[in-house]
Amino acid sequence: MDPAALERQGYHLVGEGAVKPCLWLKRSLRGREQCYKHHFYGIESHRCVQMTPVLHCNHLCLHCWRPVDDSFPLPERWTEPEDLLDLVLREQRRILSGYWGSDVVDRARLQDASTPKHVAISLMGEPTFYPHLRGLIKAINERGMTSFLVTNGTNPDVLKDVDPTQLYISINAPDEDTYRRVSGGRDWNRILESLAMMRDLRCRTVVRITLIRGVNMFNPDAYARLLDAEPDFVEVKAYMHLGRSRYRLSRDAMPSHEEVVSFASALAESMGYTLEDQVSLSRVALLTRGNVQRKLDKL
Repeated sequence: MDPAALERQGYHLVGEGAVKPCLWLKRSLRGREQCYKHHFYGIESHRCVQMTPVLHCNHLCLHCWRPVDDSFPLPERWTEPEDLLDLVLREQRRILSGYWGSDVVDRARLQDASTPKHVAISLMGEPTFYPHLRGLIKAINERGMTSFLVTNGTNPDVLKDVDPTQLYISINAPDEDTYRRVSGGRDWNRILESLAMMRDLRCRTVVRITLIRGVNMFNPDAYARLLDAEPDFVEVKAYMHLGRSRYRLSRDAMPSHEEVVSFASALAESMGYTLEDQVSLSRVALLTRGNVQRKLDKL
C-alpha cells in the first residue's frame, strides 16, 4: 500500500510504524463516552496513545478492518526504541494541538491529554516483528506510562522477553481449521505455545476473542481448553462491520451484544471464570478469574 493512502485514512507515519487518534479519544475530548478499556481497566481514552512500531502483519484476518490487504514489507533499518517513542509522543502532541481551536472540547481533558498515561501497541500490523520491542516497552514504562501489547501470538520467543503492563493475545478460532479459515495463517502451533506460556509471564495477561457469527462463534468448551494456562482476563468481543472487513464479511456476521454475552457466559462457566463486566456500545464482555485488581488507576 502507498503510505500516502494510509495518511489519507488518518494514520500518522512515524519511524517504521504509525500513530493514530481513535474514535474514543475524540469522543472523550468532547466530554463524552470513553472506550471499554476505561470501563474495564480505568484507562482514560484521551490520555491513551494508539500506535504500532511496524506495519507488517503475517495474518490477513477476515474481520480485520485495518488496511492490511496490501502487505507492508519489513524495513531494512529500524528506528531505535527511545527515538521511536519520542517520535510517537511528538506526533500525538501535534495531533492534539488542533483541538485547542474547537468550541466543543473539554479543556480539562485536553490539558490532561497533553501528558499521555497509556500506550496501546495495537494500531495495525504485528508488533512482535519490531526487533526492539522490549526496549520500546521498557522506555514506555520508565516514563511513567502503562503499556498494553496486543499480539496474534505467532512469535512466542518474543513474548518471553517483554514486560508490558498487560499482554493481549488475540485468538479467533477454537481449532486449527477455523484458524486457517479466519486468519489465513499457518502458525497454529506457535499460537498454542504462546497461550501455554501465559501462566509464567510476569505481566497481566488477557486473551481476546473476536466472535464472527457463522464463522467462529461455536463450541465455547473448545475455546476454554485452549486457555488452560489461565489468563487473568478474557475479553469476548463482537466483530464490527467496519473498514476493509466489509469486503470480506457481510453485516450479518456481526453478532448482537446479547449474543456476545450469551457466548461469554457459556465460556465463563466452562473455564470457571466470572462474567464481571460488559459494555453494550462496544459489544464486549469481560471474564475474570479474580486473581488481580483489574482497574489500573486503583493499583
